Amino acid sequence: MASLIDIRRRLRSVKSTQQITKAMKMVAAAKLRRAQDRVIGARPYAKRIAEALAAVMARSGGVSDPLLESREEKRVIVVIAAGDRGLCGAFNTNIHRAAAHLIGQHPEWAEVRVLPVGKKAVEFWRRRKYPLTEKTYSGIFADLKYAQAKEVAAFLSAEFLADRIDAAYIVVTEFRSILSQVVRTGKLLPLSPEAVAAVAGEAAEGARIDYLTEPDLPAILGWLLPRYLEFTVYRALAESAAAEMGARMTAMDAASKNAGEMIDDLTLTYNRARQARITKELIEIVSGAAALG
Repeated sequence: MASLIDIRRRLRSVKSTQQITKAMKMVAAAKLRRAQDRVIGARPYAKRIAEALAAVMARSGGVSDPLLESREEKRVIVVIAAGDRGLCGAFNTNIHRAAAHLIGQHPEWAEVRVLPVGKKAVEFWRRRKYPLTEKTYSGIFADLKYAQAKEVAAFLSAEFLADRIDAAYIVVTEFRSILSQVVRTGKLLPLSPEAVAAVAGEAAEGARIDYLTEPDLPAILGWLLPRYLEFTVYRALAESAAAEMGARMTAMDAASKNAGEMIDDLTLTYNRARQARITKELIEIVSGAAALG
């Protein structure tokens, strides 16, 4: 059995760890509230812009746009959104596993580049065989801005329009609740009417209305498509930020409970060892007194 000093040292260590995990849970809860408000606020706008775009596409006829051009996928960029920090359970691991699975499912991709978003994504994929894009995004989730998502979307659009890639995908965690985060894989480029209609939901009803457009449908389509791509990226990153906080809050709550159970077990072990030591000393005193008598 360990000595009383060792048990006391272990108790102090576990209690210190529990204080840290409780503090991290409280910080994650505070950040989750802001991230959750950002996600909830973004969802109605995403639906509205998708409805507007679906209505324009439904009346565009033969009008097309370079961002809608479908190509044979040989050169691809995969956007991987992981967290900026660890201690959030399997959050980062699930993202990396899903991204590796996506790439492994497409042996026809001759050239794959990774655009990592988040410090953990940059650190992980920098050590892998797939080259990173010219610009990476580390540490942006602490203060996520629309301008950052706009920059990512602009880079992807420029690569696609310059014919340096044939498609762009994103791997991200969708926030559902504190206890539920689901990894999703989606295609960002080329944009497709089907994907827009899926986001718009019941926009097909609105598409039947004969709107008057100004200046013309091609100009409106050319303006809406980049805005839609930008907000799709922003919403995905906002979902990832909220999911990371939810995963960290859950993980730290479980760690705090486990630490509490360890403290109870160690306290019981300490009391038993202390009692055994006192009993042994009493027996030695009584035995010594009896020998003297």
